[in-house]
Order: sequence, then structure tokens, then C-alpha cells
Amino acid sequence: MLEFEEYKTRLHVMAPTLATLKDALKPDDARAEITRLEESTQQPGFWDDRQASQKTQKQIKQLRSKVALFGRLESAYEDLLTICEMALEENDESMLNELIEGFSDFERELETARLSTLLSGEYDGAGAIMTFHAGAGGTEAQDWAQMLFRMYTRWAERHGFKWKTLDYLDGEEAGLKSATISIDGENAYGFLKSENGIHRLVRISPFDASGRRHTSFAAVEVMPQITDEGDIEIRPEDLKVDTYRSSGAGGQHVNKTESAIRITHVPSGIVVSCQTERSQHQNREYAMQMLRARLAEIKEREHLERVEDIKGVQMKIEWGSQIRSYVFMPYTLAKDHRTNFESGNIGAVMDGEIDGFINAYLAAKAAG
Repeated sequence: MLEFEEYKTRLHVMAPTLATLKDALKPDDARAEITRLEESTQQPGFWDDRQASQKTQKQIKQLRSKVALFGRLESAYEDLLTICEMALEENDESMLNELIEGFSDFERELETARLSTLLSGEYDGAGAIMTFHAGAGGTEAQDWAQMLFRMYTRWAERHGFKWKTLDYLDGEEAGLKSATISIDGENAYGFLKSENGIHRLVRISPFDASGRRHTSFAAVEVMPQITDEGDIEIRPEDLKVDTYRSSGAGGQHVNKTESAIRITHVPSGIVVSCQTERSQHQNREYAMQMLRARLAEIKEREHLERVEDIKGVQMKIEWGSQIRSYVFMPYTLAKDHRTNFESGNIGAVMDGEIDGFINAYLAAKAAG
């Protein structure tokens, strides 16, 4: 029964963290604010202002999510403590596996919730848009870019986030040259902004008949989804819009009509494109969303007051600029060069288990 005593002690040690989280989330205040906002939706004329009503609905959704999160954690804590006390009182070891599994889930969610309170950036609560670019090196680098694409979509699925491909350019033999996805979910950008940068792979290349070790690079850009067009104002005269035929999958209609859209923001030189939808209008809408996202990310990162101050920023996809290395051979290790957090389980990392890297980055940022 020693295990139950140990887990009971560990739960008591975590109680202050849960209390601190309650102070940060303020669930009682959130419930009161939900009531006030819901009452405002019943007022005459509320739905006449579409932009204001959408903003209120979004606030209500975020507050409900906050209340539900703390409620889940508080219930889980009490349930785990009850299991320990019942098992010790009745000398019953049959619930040990349930305790171990439940404690692991609780510990992970508590840490994620704690770190989410550190997300204080202007766009941290938003969804994310991620773009992948293969570095120099042909097929090997393009395969690596596709592996990263898979890693982040797996991460999104693990967290219950929905993702969608906005743009995808196939590699010459395998992998991808570039791709863009959107990830919908609260705090998706706040967590994933830590992944912005160059990612380095070291492995024996499956494309090299001589079995030599290769080093490849790919760039990952992370931007916030901007749902309110007023947040980032873009002047129509600053845009150059081109249409072209899609080169990706999508059936005959996509490939035979000029439905793909490429938009250049002339002042900054930023170029975005979307070719995954059948409709040119839909592709233009997604491309504009991507452009607003990229401008917002640069504006926030460079602490700029106006979009007009943004200049094009090119990421160099090369040695020395990587944020993280993934080594498959001669040993297995994924290591973040900013925080020194590492994991030897490279298979799990490539399957989307990257919360350790994200959490270490957020903790380091908060401490620094």
C-alpha cells in the first residue's frame, strides 16, 4: 500500500499549484461575467452589430472554457485523493492502475493549465497558422518538412484541435516543398509560437543508396489567426493579386481553373498563397487570413505600432540558426537549443508528443 501513500503525498504537494491556478483563472468571477454577457445578448439590437456580437460570443466561449478547465482539474484532484484514501482504508490495491493513469493525466493537464496562465501576448489566445518550408537539399529536406507537417498535425489532434490544409506544394520525389495549415483552438498560437524557427534533422537518409548520414533543415513559421479584420488593417492598394492553376491535389476542377490565389503585400514583400479550395473566392479569403496572420506575428514580435512599419523578414534555413535538433542516428535525441530541454524518445516526439518542449519554452520565457 506504499504506492497509495506516495501518491497521496504527491497530491498534497500539488494542492498549492491548484490553488494558485484558481487565483489566476478566477472561475467565480468568470461565471459572473458569463451571466452578465449572456444577459447583454438578450438586449434589443444586440445582434444588429455583427462585429460586437461576435466578440461577445467569443468572450463567453473563452470564459466557459476557463470555468470548465478548472472544474475538471478540481474534480480530478478530489477523485484521485478519494481513491488513495479508500484504498488505504480498505487495504485494497485493485485501484492502483486507475490511480496511476489518472494521476498522470491530471499532472499533465495541471501543468498545461498553469503554463496557459503565462500566455499574455496580444494574440496568444488565438488559433494558429503554421507554414512549413523545406531547406536546401532536395528530396531529403522535403521529406523532413513533411515529417514536421505530420508531427504538428498529430500534436493538434492530441489536443482536440481541428486543423485544415490551406496550401500544399508537393516535393519533387517525396515530401513537400512548402505547406500551410490552420489550427483552430483556444491558445493554439500561444503554445505553438515556441515552434517558430529552423528545425534540424540528422539521420541515415532513406534516399541515399550509400547509407550515408545526412543533415537537413526545414523552417516552421507560426502566426496567429486574426478573426477580427479591424485588428490588422490592410489597404487594398498595397496588394498585388495573381491567380493561377492549382498544382496540388484536388481533382480536375481545381487543376483546370485558375482558382489558386497568390497575394503579395507590396510594402513588406510578404507573399501568401492558397490553392486547396475549389472556389477562387474561398482561396482569396484564406490567403487574406494568412496575410493578416503573418503581419500580426511580425508586428507583435518586433513590437511595432503600425502594420506600415513592417519590413519583409526572411528566415535563413541553414546551419547555426536552428532552434531544435532531431537526431535519429547514431543515437536518438531531440534537443531544444534555447532551453536545453531534450527527449530521447524520438518516435514519440515525431508522433506529436512535444508538450515538454513547449512547456519548457514558456516556463523559460516567464522566468526571463
